[in-house]
Amino acid sequence: QVQLQESGPGLVKSSQTLSLTCTISSASVATHPYYWAWFRQPPGKAMEWIGTIAYSHTTDYSPSLKSRTFIDRDTSKNQFSLHLSSVSPEDTAVYYCAIGPFPGTEANHYDYWGQGTQVTVSS
Repeated sequence: QVQLQESGPGLVKSSQTLSLTCTISSASVATHPYYWAWFRQPPGKAMEWIGTIAYSHTTDYSPSLKSRTFIDRDTSKNQFSLHLSSVSPEDTAVYYCAIGPFPGTEANHYDYWGQGTQVTVSS
């Protein structure tokens, strides 16, 4: 059973950088050429794709968040991370990590998901 676990601060101040890490329980999955993605779901809104990093470390970001987003990965630690800069209360959401065999912006492209972590941005 593959498990993903998000970790990071639950409260971030406006203008700061939000940093989250996703740890994958299976080393075989972590070293497989999957695509690793971050999503978020603000309260009362739909799930939103943030960005994806490929096994090759190539990244793709949502156009609306691209200027503030950086995703990297550390295969040796079975981890990948999200860094979202200059946050505001509008970035308050449950953040999810996910992995799957195909790239894409839709949640159904990804097979394995973390349970999600609430991040609140204070003004």
